[in-house]
Amino acid sequence: MKGIFQPFVLAPMAGLATSPFRRICRDRGSGLSFTELVSVEGMKRGLTRTLEYLETLPGESPVGAHLFGEEPAAFAEAARRIETLGRFSLIDINCGCPVPKVMRRGAGAALMRRPGRIAEIIRAVRGETSLPVTIKTRIGIAPGESEAEPVIGQAAQAGAKAVFLHGRYAARRHGGPADLDRVAQAGLRSPIPVYANGGIASAAAASAVLARPGVAGVMIGRGAIGNPWLFAACRAAAAGREWTPPGPEEILAALSEHLELETARNRDRARRRGLDPDRAETIACRAFIPHLIAYLKGTPRAKELRRRICLGPVRASAVVAEARLLLVGGQ
Repeated sequence: MKGIFQPFVLAPMAGLATSPFRRICRDRGSGLSFTELVSVEGMKRGLTRTLEYLETLPGESPVGAHLFGEEPAAFAEAARRIETLGRFSLIDINCGCPVPKVMRRGAGAALMRRPGRIAEIIRAVRGETSLPVTIKTRIGIAPGESEAEPVIGQAAQAGAKAVFLHGRYAARRHGGPADLDRVAQAGLRSPIPVYANGGIASAAAASAVLARPGVAGVMIGRGAIGNPWLFAACRAAAAGREWTPPGPEEILAALSEHLELETARNRDRARRRGLDPDRAETIACRAFIPHLIAYLKGTPRAKELRRRICLGPVRASAVVAEARLLLVGGQ
């Protein structure tokens, strides 16, 4: 158990925390990562796209399956299937997604209004798997509405092993600063470990959060986009060691490996579905744009490259070639 819950964790991010990115971050110091949001109802129906979210790559373990829904029975069935896959180290229940279409179904952050239902879900999952169960939630839905403490209390009583707590209200989604003081306060009152999440984008910020009583670790999301070395920097800071940021060649190598993995994943999926692999490569390159722009931050003409990717068919090799010119020039 102790080996799973490392202090520096990659957050689940829809459309971003794919298996290639999880491995890129794992190779650079993340201790644990999570799948994108996986619908338990989609698993129940055997939807191909849902099941693809449960694919992993060699070398990215430990990984948690990050599930959302609101019916305990559907969670139980999903847990049985995840157990048989043999590739996950824990099951994490989403109780914090602020997206309206998720909340309208009673899932995500809407579960905070029903702490008892969260406890039912945890018990249903624990009844079908030997894997540890955790939850990811927020400090509340809105100030004074459905605060985190009752959720954490019910989760702990039901057998959850840890809480990943985002320091923003669901009503604010990802806007404004995260209230990590509130997270630490909740951690002091929690009977299970609490990991702080939200707005942590530097090793100094991570160290400051970890220094607060009540915080067992940090979960890093958007701060790692284009900067998977953030985890190595955090580890160095925690150990009191110097850390040297990556140079242009190292950034290019990570960018190239990341895009190659994303492209291979999309082409394989296209072949399985009988679709055009070349079209799938273009789609992979376009989906990679948020990572690409972040890797190329501060370089001239990065936005021009983004525009060209959006205009027509493109190959990953061409994207890497242009990224090389932007990062290292003619070297």
